[in-house]
Amino acid sequence: MRVTIHAKSDSEVTSIDALYYVQSPSHSQQHDVEKMSYGSSPFGSPTHHYHCSPIHHSRESSTSMFSASLKNNQLAVWKRIPRTRNYDDNETGDDEEDADYDNGKSVRFYVLCFLFSFIVLFTIFSLILWAASLPFKPKIFVKGMVFENLNVQAGIDGTGVQTDMLTLNSTVRIYYRNPASFFGVHVTATPLELHYYKLKLASGQMKKFYEARKSKRIVVAVVEGHQIPLYGAISVLSDAKNRIQSVSLPLNLTFLIRSKAYILGRLVNPNFSIHISCQLTLKGNHLGKHINFTNSHSCTYS
Repeated sequence: MRVTIHAKSDSEVTSIDALYYVQSPSHSQQHDVEKMSYGSSPFGSPTHHYHCSPIHHSRESSTSMFSASLKNNQLAVWKRIPRTRNYDDNETGDDEEDADYDNGKSVRFYVLCFLFSFIVLFTIFSLILWAASLPFKPKIFVKGMVFENLNVQAGIDGTGVQTDMLTLNSTVRIYYRNPASFFGVHVTATPLELHYYKLKLASGQMKKFYEARKSKRIVVAVVEGHQIPLYGAISVLSDAKNRIQSVSLPLNLTFLIRSKAYILGRLVNPNFSIHISCQLTLKGNHLGKHINFTNSHSCTYS
């Protein structure tokens, strides 16, 4: 009986989960098998002699050869070939995964570089705009002031104390110009206050507005005081209740103007602030007349 073993290619081996092959016994194993076969047989015993004819001898030889061949086939060892992995395919897959990983790292690196470059360039551009806006400080000065009326009379304050009460109405004219060529400004101001030394006699609020680029305007603010108790602090007014035209009263006008520009939205917003203080004299015989601050050095700007 012949056992034919066909050689398999590597691809066929890798495609089969389990493959078996026949291993023939070695010469020593075959010798042991024959020894076991003939030693256990009554014919193989050395104490017995069996004489046969040539026909029987030929028949016995054929039988012995067939028996030995059958035993050899029965004792043949079936061994299992373990399933082999296709390392070439795995290595190709690993290489592709590494390539995808490297590509992902490269994309993330380029994205981070782009974001970093964009932030740096945008910051530099914003700083350039901010620096370019600094020379365009608004031009502001007080043109003048008009006192419409002045009245001093006896009265009672909120606590019931009798004292002289002052009523004062006036308007202030302010010149404002925005010299910037590429941005407008939002303008606000603190209350305009009129003091006699530390005693506040009147106050007013300038309306906020927006000034476009390369434009100007005259802003008018009303400064007034109604029933301001004096408590004898201004003796000049107490003595001149019936002769207001002879009154000469030194006053101080103070306020702060803020200008804020919005360049690139709220990212670049330069601020300009100017504090204004004007020294003036209220004269009773100049009520209703314009007091000019343009040609005098009555006002300081800081």
